[in-house]
Formats: sequence, C-alpha cells, structure tokens
Amino acid sequence: MRRNDAEQIGEMIRKFFRQSGLESPLNEYRLVQAWREVVGPAISRYTSNLYIKNQILYVHLTSSVLRQELMMGREMLVRSLNQQVGAQVIVNIIFR
Repeated sequence: MRRNDAEQIGEMIRKFFRQSGLESPLNEYRLVQAWREVVGPAISRYTSNLYIKNQILYVHLTSSVLRQELMMGREMLVRSLNQQVGAQVIVNIIFR
C-alpha cells in the first residue's frame, strides 16, 4: 500500500514548534549563538552579555570605542544576524 500524504520530517518538526509556540524562543537562542560567527572572535571577546527582549537584541560591551564603531554598522548587523538564523527575529540592537 502506498501513501500519498507523506511529509518530510523537517517540515513536521517546524509545524510542531510553530504550534507549540517554541519557534520564536528557538530562533532567539539561535540568534544569540550566531553572534560570535557574525561579528568574529575579536569583537565577541568584548561582549559580556547578550539577550533579546521585544525583538531588540541587548549587547553589553566592555569597550566604549567598540560600542561606537558597532553603532555605526547596526543595520548591517541586524540584517546579518537575521539572515544567519533565517527568520526576522530582531529589529534593532542596543549596545550598553
């Protein structure tokens, strides 16, 4: 007997996460983990705390000079991080 309603396992997992309300927390976690890949190890050394609240990524930096540099490229960082995750997770970054 052959089944015509077969679905791929990846699509079924995505549906489960979406229905359970786990998709956005998972994407937020993936975005925080992608920070090091996007900015590189040199910048991530000066990063002490990352968290997301209301689609805003809060980044605590230990260098004020680096904070000013990153503020100038904020839009590019938002695009790169969202692209790395594959979803619109954040709309802004606040550097502290």
